[in-house]
Amino acid sequence: MTRTRGQVLDILNRASEPLSAAGVYGLMENSCDQATVYRSLHYLESSGQAESFVLYCQEHGAERYFCSLKNTLSHTHWFHCEQCHCFIDMGSCTITGLIRKFEEEQGAEVRSHILYFTGICPGCRKNAAGGPDHTAG
Repeated sequence: MTRTRGQVLDILNRASEPLSAAGVYGLMENSCDQATVYRSLHYLESSGQAESFVLYCQEHGAERYFCSLKNTLSHTHWFHCEQCHCFIDMGSCTITGLIRKFEEEQGAEVRSHILYFTGICPGCRKNAAGGPDHTAG
C-alpha cells in the first residue's frame, strides 16, 4: 500500500463519523493533491477496506461520504442531522432478516445495500426547544 493510501486509511480509521473526500483532504496536511485523495479512497473502497454512500442535504447538496471497515463484521448505518450536519452511528447492520425475507419472497439476491436516516439530532431538538446550545462535534 502506498504511503498516501495508508494515510487516508488511517484518517478513516480514526474518524468518528463518515468523511467526504474534501474532509479527508483537509486532514491530509497538504501531503498530496485532492485527486490523489480521490484515487486513494476509490482504491480503499474497491479493496474492501472502506465503503461509501451518497447523501443529499439541502445545505451541501449530494456528497459521497466514506467510512472505514476496520474492526467491523458488517457495515454501519448512520443518522445525519439536517441542522448541524453531525452523523450518529446507528451500529452494525441489523436488517439481514428483512433482506432474507425479501430474497425468499421475490427470488432476488441482495448483494449490498445502503441505509441512512436524516432528521434532527437530540442536541438540535433541545436547542430548538429553548435548551442549551448544541455544537456538532
